[in-house]
Amino acid sequence: MTPSHAPGTPTAVVVQNTRSGGPGRVGAWLREAGIGLEVLRPYEGEALPQALDGRPLLVLGGGFLPDDDQRAPWLPATRRLVAQALDDGTPVLGICLGGQLLAQVAGGSVRAHHGQPEFGSTQIRLRPEAADDPLLYGLGATVPAIERHVDAITELPPGASWLASSAACPHQAFRVGARAWGVQFHPEAEAERIAGWDRERLARQGFDRDRLHTEAVADEGAAVSAWSVFTRRFAQVCARPP
Repeated sequence: MTPSHAPGTPTAVVVQNTRSGGPGRVGAWLREAGIGLEVLRPYEGEALPQALDGRPLLVLGGGFLPDDDQRAPWLPATRRLVAQALDDGTPVLGICLGGQLLAQVAGGSVRAHHGQPEFGSTQIRLRPEAADDPLLYGLGATVPAIERHVDAITELPPGASWLASSAACPHQAFRVGARAWGVQFHPEAEAERIAGWDRERLARQGFDRDRLHTEAVADEGAAVSAWSVFTRRFAQVCARPP
């Protein structure tokens, strides 16, 4: 467990699902905006809380399905926290696996190895519904973000606001209710991370690692400009009472 907060500031519970899948620059931007982080690593045996008690929730990515309980036995507890947050109106941000888990808990569906895999910097197309979304408004028609997934959300939860898509994956961003967001992409991931991805695995999927890295570096400035604003807006939501 890594607490990071000053007394009196809101503290978000962060569920990290893999050793390499930390909060990255999203965590840094949240801290800069006055949100503390309690990063929990259940894959190392750290227990998740029974209750959020009003604390915001950030669920990060990982190479699992939302109900892959045998390989990731902490996922039932994670789903309970997400359900609790939805019931209580507590702010939630789910990234990649976290977004898929939010979709499933709220009544949507997720499928393994569905559609076209996405790796590297990808143009995220904001839908008209994003124009009045508290996090996505005004970011532009398209914004680059790093992708790394083979599973996908196939159906959004009933009543969810569908906010963004990409050429290969329809459900890139959505909102459930007023204060819970899920994204398929990785706003926390820096372009340099791609240089450490498994070259052979990418080649099997039809991708060249060097090209992905070059493209992501070229898109880095636009990605930082957009997703830092997105994250700071989420911090503002976290700081406001329900």
